[in-house]
Amino acid sequence: MVKSDKKENRAFLQKSIKHLEAHGFKEIKADLKGYDRPKSYVRKGSTAKITPDIVAVKNGRKYFFDISLKSERPRLLKTKWLFLDTLSRMNSNQFRIITTKGHYKFTDTMLADINLTNKNPIKI
Repeated sequence: MVKSDKKENRAFLQKSIKHLEAHGFKEIKADLKGYDRPKSYVRKGSTAKITPDIVAVKNGRKYFFDISLKSERPRLLKTKWLFLDTLSRMNSNQFRIITTKGHYKFTDTMLADINLTNKNPIKI
């Protein structure tokens, strides 16, 4: 989710965290009150920061999660997903996308555009 969309969708972010907790994820970090903030990564050559929506650990493996909701800035979202996918593969971590009803087609189209068709979004 793009930073400008986070304020509007805090309820879905909280719902996603509850879902992850129910599935055994620990050490959850999110940009919400009561949780530690995930590490931000600065893009070299610019001041743009990329921060995963949720970072969690399960069975000793780190997972990066990003919320996929319809956005007016799809190019920025694609860049974020490509970066998080590359980062997770470099460090033997996992990258997952979480979406909800009404946003499935948008998510599938975005994944096809950036050739991440092997990613199956978590549908809540």
